Amino acid sequence: MNHTYRRLLTTTAVTALTLVTLSATPAAADGSTQCTFPGKPYEGRPWSLQRVLLDELWKQSTGKGVRVAVIDTGVDIKNPQLTRAVDTESGVNLLPKDIKDDSGNKIERGKENGTTDTVGHGTKVAGIIAARPAKGTGFVGLAPDATIIPIQQNDAEGHGTAETLATAIRHAIDEEADVINISQDTANAVEPAPALKQAVNEALAAEIVVVASAGNDGLGGNVKETYPASFDGVLAVASSDRNNERAPFSQSGEFVGIAAPGVDMVSTVPGGGHCADNGTSFSAPYVAGIAALIKSKHKNWTQEQIVAQIQQTAERSVAGHDRLVGWGVVDPVRALTEDDKPIEAPVPHEGLSRAEAPTPAELHLGETPDERNARLATYVVMGAGVLAAVITGTAVALRDSRRRARRLARSQP
Repeated sequence: MNHTYRRLLTTTAVTALTLVTLSATPAAADGSTQCTFPGKPYEGRPWSLQRVLLDELWKQSTGKGVRVAVIDTGVDIKNPQLTRAVDTESGVNLLPKDIKDDSGNKIERGKENGTTDTVGHGTKVAGIIAARPAKGTGFVGLAPDATIIPIQQNDAEGHGTAETLATAIRHAIDEEADVINISQDTANAVEPAPALKQAVNEALAAEIVVVASAGNDGLGGNVKETYPASFDGVLAVASSDRNNERAPFSQSGEFVGIAAPGVDMVSTVPGGGHCADNGTSFSAPYVAGIAALIKSKHKNWTQEQIVAQIQQTAERSVAGHDRLVGWGVVDPVRALTEDDKPIEAPVPHEGLSRAEAPTPAELHLGETPDERNARLATYVVMGAGVLAAVITGTAVALRDSRRRARRLARSQP
């Protein structure tokens, strides 16, 4: 069965609710959106990094010597923060040789080594993992010395399939990846062809940490399995907000293994500069970056031990697993400092904790209030159904928050 895969790409909470698919025009590449390529530099430190004591984190590890495969829409090495982060010799372009859009016009395929990205999605994902420090911006990857393997497997027209994703995973294995990030899933909640599961199992057997986004179809309490996130051994990542709560759009389910920041995620864009985006697409690389840090520090740890370490040290509001955020919201510093010995699986524990939300920095992305209003107005055409979804999502978020508060209260002596 040939399943089309979708990018979990979003630019606002509204588009996050609509689950933009690869058969649609990518919002982030549209001049009417907040993202432009190249973009203006983000001068401050994004909130998702403010929540981390980076100096303390990097005393433990910077990800040096670790290779992270980004299976996505390519990684543009023209962004200065990614130029030295990408192994251009190990990359590959798996898109069809002769591809056309819906109008029959030929599409520029890009470089054979996967180092172009007309969509911008893969470039953002790679930046969250391993963007190098640069003057004029506080944005940097969580593992700034890790190496990115660019695997261009999908595009804005939806040419990625379960079969090409399996091929991409096997390429990552051949190129000796330590971590694989997959920020996409099947368009329908149907388990794809066996070839994909087999490729995932081969990666796990090679002690590669496989990280995948859980999906953005979480409004209204919608629960469904997505793939490859739902495969055994894959670390499925949900999105959290500044309050360590599930983002309203984030997919829920027993398969969710962990949560990470996924709202207003600043990252690198093609050509240079930055853009802010939302979605589990950008939560997954946050976790992949942490996995790279742990692998660099503990070279002999298995992929299962690395995953268990990330989950065991996460910030929790309940003692055990939660279908909304898995084992909690990742805590990079704890993952790298509370690591005296490896564990095989996370376990429930008392002493529940909540990280204090950072004061969000203002987004300096060159967009005036009038421009922002004009951009947001373009989504009005999506109709009353989206408005209803937003209202429902807000209600779900409030319900989840109250439910978690009650559970926390009951757990206190």
